[in-house]
Amino acid sequence: MSKFTNEKKSVKKQISRGGEIGKHDGFKIHCQQWLEGSSPSSGTKILNIKLTEKILRLIITIMYIDTHAHLNFNAFKEDSSEIIEKCLTDNIWMINVGTQYITSKRAVEMARKHEQGVYAAIGLHPMSLETGLVKIKADPNETEERIGEKQFDYEKYKELAVKNVNNGGKVVAIGEIGLDYYWRPKTQIRKKLFKQKQKELLLEQLKLAKELNLPVIFHCRMAHQDLVDILKENKELIPEKAVAHGFVGTTEELEQYLEFGFSVGLNGIIFKNIEGINFKENIKKIPLEKILLETDCPYLTPSPFEGERNTPLNLKYIAQRVAETKNIRPEILVEAATNNAKNLFGI
Repeated sequence: MSKFTNEKKSVKKQISRGGEIGKHDGFKIHCQQWLEGSSPSSGTKILNIKLTEKILRLIITIMYIDTHAHLNFNAFKEDSSEIIEKCLTDNIWMINVGTQYITSKRAVEMARKHEQGVYAAIGLHPMSLETGLVKIKADPNETEERIGEKQFDYEKYKELAVKNVNNGGKVVAIGEIGLDYYWRPKTQIRKKLFKQKQKELLLEQLKLAKELNLPVIFHCRMAHQDLVDILKENKELIPEKAVAHGFVGTTEELEQYLEFGFSVGLNGIIFKNIEGINFKENIKKIPLEKILLETDCPYLTPSPFEGERNTPLNLKYIAQRVAETKNIRPEILVEAATNNAKNLFGI
């Protein structure tokens, strides 16, 4: 019996169910030739290299990690388990990220149902803080009703983290936390107070991350300089490991995060045209060892599926766009991003 029997079974399964391998016609044809015991046609290449049993094994086992998903949100209330199983079958792992206590707890519960491949980050998103200074409508994709938190309950979040850091390593980060000035009060006095409350919230959660020695997932919208300034003013709280999730900013702002040693999360927003933002130049600027891939599902669905609910299954399209922009083969990009995620989050 061939030592590659298991790999052949895996290929058959992929082809029959139209999975990642089955979607590539050229690959499908030559996998079929291999399954039947013949060699690939002369001169044929896959990803610019000759198909061999060794390469086939590498392709089959390629792993993706969606470092920022929200299958813990209301948008996936009916089918989160089904989607997770599809992802794991396609070798896509994920970190479901909390935005308040209820979604953080749900992310942990999902992670604990799986021995590996599903992890959680917990934290209070700046827009989930109930400041009383700005009225924010409920996001039905997140929760059925808006459930803002008037303050950060340090001990409550700590307990959730500790129970699940030491018990299977299911909580792998504090996040998503940071600053968000998209929705803000109109008067200068209220704006100042609004920003101060977000800053205080951020510092509390940075303290928690430091105490628990966990990486940080930063959310920052229209507030990059303030975030950088806060970190520089509180150097003792700068996390050793962190990611600027879904980065949207100038090259100069990007460079400041890279100077901190942070990784950068890239998602479907790179397909958009935003005034003042050059996603291609930013992607080229990010060192390969600092790139993380994410979907931010159910939001930011990549092309060509705009308008549909996003899922971690779309991560490959983001990877393809990033690889094209950096002019490297997709599998090289994915392997690097996966290793980056494993090293950053300890999974």
